[in-house]
Amino acid sequence: MMDSASTMNPTGGADSRRCVMQPALHDDLMVRVLDPENLRRAWKRVKANRGAPGIDGLRIEDFAEFARSNWAEIRQQLSDGRYQPQPVRRVSIPKPGGGERLLGIPTVVDRVIQQAIAQVLTPIFDPDFSESSFGFRLGRSAHGALRQVQRHIGEGYRIVVDLDLAKFFDHVQHDVLMARVARKLSDKRLLKLIGRYLRTGVLVGESIQPTELGTPQGGPLSPLLGNILLDDLDKELERRGHRFVRYADDLLILVKSQRAGERVKASVTSFLTRKLKLVVNEQKSRVVKVNDAEFLGFTFRGTKLRWSPTEPSRTSSTTSGN
Repeated sequence: MMDSASTMNPTGGADSRRCVMQPALHDDLMVRVLDPENLRRAWKRVKANRGAPGIDGLRIEDFAEFARSNWAEIRQQLSDGRYQPQPVRRVSIPKPGGGERLLGIPTVVDRVIQQAIAQVLTPIFDPDFSESSFGFRLGRSAHGALRQVQRHIGEGYRIVVDLDLAKFFDHVQHDVLMARVARKLSDKRLLKLIGRYLRTGVLVGESIQPTELGTPQGGPLSPLLGNILLDDLDKELERRGHRFVRYADDLLILVKSQRAGERVKASVTSFLTRKLKLVVNEQKSRVVKVNDAEFLGFTFRGTKLRWSPTEPSRTSSTTSGN
């Protein structure tokens, strides 16, 4: 039970490892989500990440006291399938290159629950993710993604297909995403809860707007859901034998000729729009020589990297829940 402040404080140790075992499809995953040790780990992660209050105004430092009085009821609602997430609070973050990025700030309660879900789902989905996927995965980093780009350049792949997914996290279609989540999950309570998080709504000014599309950046579950959806793209690129590197929604495909690049750009764009129902920004997508490419805030001079500070790095644009 999670009805005391001591229960909210993580203990670590060997018992925490049982929460990262890969369960079978028929397992009751909500039981694993609500496991006290899993919830302690989730609270520890949310507390360490700090962050602003959500729509209810509850601060990180006040959560333990709130949980003492309210967690038993919240846990029962989750167990019964009655829990309704609160809308996220929308904030805009200026981009270094101009414009703004919209983030959704869930309540602290919903951040803890999302983190607990992510901790259960990550060992189910992550082992099957592509070796060319680096964003928001344990033991992987932007540096690893850049090193892989360098290796492909060294192998003679000097043309880059740079596909820009227009506001990826805002354009995810819920039914397309949930169909892919349901491939490995049969727990209807958990599927229903994830669907509620996608549709919970956004507070903009004084009004709550419905979220019929997208998975808001800012929640611990969003990075994993993004990787689950884009894993279909990774698998398609692997099936075609392409050299590529993906970090969240940043993607580079490396080829050996301009003609091959144009052909790949057209076919992959078609796959993204037809199969995953995503929007490709044709104005920003391009086929260029590697020296003219930018990736995760870096440019390339042969196999050498050069920091390009005017380009915002995607490594800080989304809160990782893993």
